[in-house]
Amino acid sequence: MSVVIVGGNEGMVCQYEGICKNYGCRVKIFVKESGAIRKKLGSPDFFILFVNTVSHKMVRSMLQEAKRNKVPVLRCHGSSVAALQELLSEHCA
Repeated sequence: MSVVIVGGNEGMVCQYEGICKNYGCRVKIFVKESGAIRKKLGSPDFFILFVNTVSHKMVRSMLQEAKRNKVPVLRCHGSSVAALQELLSEHCA
């Protein structure tokens, strides 16, 4: 299973990766926009969007890609470890 995380905290990227690995998920994480995100997203099983920590521009480009590829988007207001674990336990178990 593959996941793309958009948003979150820069200092927690390693923790996000470790949690996803524990759930058997491959992950790409985009905390900040660097270049054309659209080309880097790929075709994951679902997107996780940490709403409070992401720019509107990143949200728009990610939602367009999700709609074009018919990929579900899981939205979460918090960007904590517990929030990520909750989402993954619901959708990866």
